[in-house]
Amino acid sequence: MKKISTLFLKDPKDLGRVINEINPENKWVYDEPGIPTRKFDGTAAAIINGILYKRYDVKKGKQVPLGAIQCQEADPITGHWPHWIKCEKNKPEDKYFWEAYNSIPIPLRTEGTYELCGPKINGNPEKLNSHQLIRHGIIHLDIKDFSFNSIKSFLSDPMNDIEGIVFHGQDGKMCKIRKSDFAIKR
Repeated sequence: MKKISTLFLKDPKDLGRVINEINPENKWVYDEPGIPTRKFDGTAAAIINGILYKRYDVKKGKQVPLGAIQCQEADPITGHWPHWIKCEKNKPEDKYFWEAYNSIPIPLRTEGTYELCGPKINGNPEKLNSHQLIRHGIIHLDIKDFSFNSIKSFLSDPMNDIEGIVFHGQDGKMCKIRKSDFAIKR
């Protein structure tokens, strides 16, 4: 799972924020249209060939771990170089991945990417009582207007206590927009 870009262009004066201009690489959201889904605040995981993986970002100058699966080429600007590495049952840092994985009934452990969320992940913004692997793209949002102001308004609404939106398109295309991109606090 590669890093995905934002729906709107980043502000050149503040790369943590967006401006009211569609990112050209994500114009497809309006043409197809894209399917808006809930973005969960956790850490990425995957089930590939029945094996549990977690995302690992190889930092500049560091070695790629043995057996890692490359998700994309290294980003020349940020240096992000995401890979999947196997979760190991005996590693304490993988404990919550396994807790969540083992809570999924075997017939429902389907191939794909997930977000690990729960009490010990990122301060638990999803307010969960247990660690869970939440399938990416599983919760569709009822948003019809994808304009800058409409999305900002949707994410500003206190009733929408979510990290953001991930748009899914044909051929596996995706892009995102988060509350933080608009300087909205969760």
